[in-house]
Amino acid sequence: MNKWVWLLILVVFFAMGSVALAFDPIPAEDLKIGFVFVGPVGDGGWSYMHDQGRQAIEKAFPGVTTMYAESVPEGPDCARVMEQFVRNGAQLVFATSFGYMDQVIEVAKKYPDVVFMHCSGYKMADNVGLYFGRMYQARYLSGLVAGSMTKSNIIGFPAAHPIPEVIRMINAFTLGARKANPDARVKVVWLYSWFDPGKEKEATKALIDAGADMIGMHADSGSTPQTAEESGVYVIGYNNDMSSYAPTKCLTSSVWDWSTIYVDIIKKVIEGNWKPIDDWWGMDTGIVKLTSFSQDVPEEVKTLVQEEQEKIINGTWDVFWGPIKDQNGNEKIAEGQKMSDQDILSFSWFVEGVEGEIPVSQ
Repeated sequence: MNKWVWLLILVVFFAMGSVALAFDPIPAEDLKIGFVFVGPVGDGGWSYMHDQGRQAIEKAFPGVTTMYAESVPEGPDCARVMEQFVRNGAQLVFATSFGYMDQVIEVAKKYPDVVFMHCSGYKMADNVGLYFGRMYQARYLSGLVAGSMTKSNIIGFPAAHPIPEVIRMINAFTLGARKANPDARVKVVWLYSWFDPGKEKEATKALIDAGADMIGMHADSGSTPQTAEESGVYVIGYNNDMSSYAPTKCLTSSVWDWSTIYVDIIKKVIEGNWKPIDDWWGMDTGIVKLTSFSQDVPEEVKTLVQEEQEKIINGTWDVFWGPIKDQNGNEKIAEGQKMSDQDILSFSWFVEGVEGEIPVSQ
């Protein structure tokens, strides 16, 4: 072997070593972590569940210090908040909303020795990793319940923003609904807000007035299930167990358990094993799940959900496997084919059965 080959081997070896040693272990008692939340921690939904994950970190790793800022708008202001965390000693920052993505990359460039984790995005860097859960799996299962129990075949769906994350959830929910009931339709109303109880209430009322006797949701407050309860209409919750807002009408909820992935990330940071990867965990890890069913859900529906859940967890099938048509009836995924993760993460079209439009800019 000539000297140039040996030189190449040494260069690769030291390059790999430098990557592995880029972030040294940080003892728990020295680790400070900042969390940026898009809503109030008391929203009962998205930010509340992330904050439960933050508290799980403190329980799992005594000595770790956590800080958080709530109701931070997506856009330039979140950069200021992240920089303030770093100035206060944070070596790890969690940005928990899709719209923080560009600011995470911007701030990370200024602080290459700080680890940044962005939830639900797609941009990475040497010190920026990604994390999310395959909530679409739980959404599909909850759609089975909605499709099975609607009588009007109209399911209303107030939805936050027309971005791939939300489009993916609506599509999975609709595929589940139409698996159980091919006549089911899902009517979408865009809120253009993650957390706005007033808008959520009005959108839910409008959908019920349009004939929906079942409501899904992708919003952060308990306003949608409250409105469904007041109107005597069944609802499928999201983020958190929404039965406290709709005690007689919430059939089940698709919920997050962020503690699983947060504890894993912190363990890697403490041990010096953190690397900038994209963690997209599935239902088998427990990061997403359904809550207990209402007593109104028939046994045959529970059985259907259980059968479909087992296929997802054991990996013999997943939600976005063909055949799948778009809302205009065009085949998008052929039978025997499946969507790649990249395609799932960049959804820009609705599946068959969805009634609503995606703005052209998306």
